[in-house]
Amino acid sequence: MSAEETNTRAWQLYGQRQLARAYTPPVPDRLGWTPWEGIGPGAEVLGDVTGRRVLDIGSGAGHHAVHLAQAHGARVTGIELSPTQHERAVGAHAEVEGVEFVQADVTAYLTGAEPFDAAYAIGTLAFIDPHRSLPALRDGLAPGAPLILSLLHTDLHGRGPSTAVAPREQMILLRDDPPLPTQMWVLAPQLWEDLLTEYGFRVEAIDLFPHPDETATVIQQLIGARRLPDRPARVSSRPRSARPPATHAAVGVGAILLREQGILLGRHHRGTLELPGGSVEAGESFEDAVVRELAEETGLIARTGDVGLLGTLVDHVEGVLRVTVGALVHAWQGQAATQPDESVGNWAWYALDQLPDGLFVCSAQILTSWRPDLPIDHPPAHFTSFAPAK
Repeated sequence: MSAEETNTRAWQLYGQRQLARAYTPPVPDRLGWTPWEGIGPGAEVLGDVTGRRVLDIGSGAGHHAVHLAQAHGARVTGIELSPTQHERAVGAHAEVEGVEFVQADVTAYLTGAEPFDAAYAIGTLAFIDPHRSLPALRDGLAPGAPLILSLLHTDLHGRGPSTAVAPREQMILLRDDPPLPTQMWVLAPQLWEDLLTEYGFRVEAIDLFPHPDETATVIQQLIGARRLPDRPARVSSRPRSARPPATHAAVGVGAILLREQGILLGRHHRGTLELPGGSVEAGESFEDAVVRELAEETGLIARTGDVGLLGTLVDHVEGVLRVTVGALVHAWQGQAATQPDESVGNWAWYALDQLPDGLFVCSAQILTSWRPDLPIDHPPAHFTSFAPAK
């Protein structure tokens, strides 16, 4: 059974169970993008939708669509693949003005639909292969139309997002019933941005919202994108040959987090003490890499606007050019903790005048580029400052 077939079956059973309970969620007073009331923005991220055609992808019981129609004057089409979920929506809201509910596959439906002025998905687009859904959404949205996606980032078990476009098993939990296994595309924010860009969207904002209970691991990501206008053909480019280039450089980032107790360091399984950081991924900005590595390694959540780049450090290691970009993170949320499947953990704060021995070379170089007065020994590296350190 394919991933999407598994999901179709799961949501059919979910809707069937809710129908048996005769449960209909109330129409909210405010559009919510996370499972937690009051966390995150409201409908304003869609812009002014008064009188505009809006697509609710995976509309479920229909309560979000009804809110947009009644509170914001939108003309909403709720598209839902599950017949039982569709039945719930129609049974409760069939007579609501400004709302229509359609039971269909969203990609098939959009092939014959008039382009929409906006679209959104609250927790649902992760159940569809993005290589199938995103090109359909591009063709089904008018140029300049917003696309807002609420997606899982880190689950109940502390598993963070994947860096490969592949589904993994996640459970739908329903009180007093066995959990329903699904296959979800739980992808890193940068990967979603790459996919959206590939299929004709411009990503305007990515926000991460942790669970309001600091002991819980769940994090929801909210992505705001916009359908780009159609453009004429562009000048092409091509590689010199089909052979990949020989590896000759490694590019990474390291992040300094400073508070009264000192700086944050973790211990690698090989014994060195290190700043949070790691390799920069293809198409990723240095700021994005810092935010991603910080979340993956420590669980701390930061915004790219709170990342200040210090500069580049260049040295050679066994014939490979190593470029390391140091950064100072000015604000973050959460408590640093060892993350599953990460090679660095046991995070702790160390006073600057009591730094431990055994610092990883890259971390040592970053620290002395930031504070040359620190008494740290390390191999030399050429440092080029981006801006005066603050």
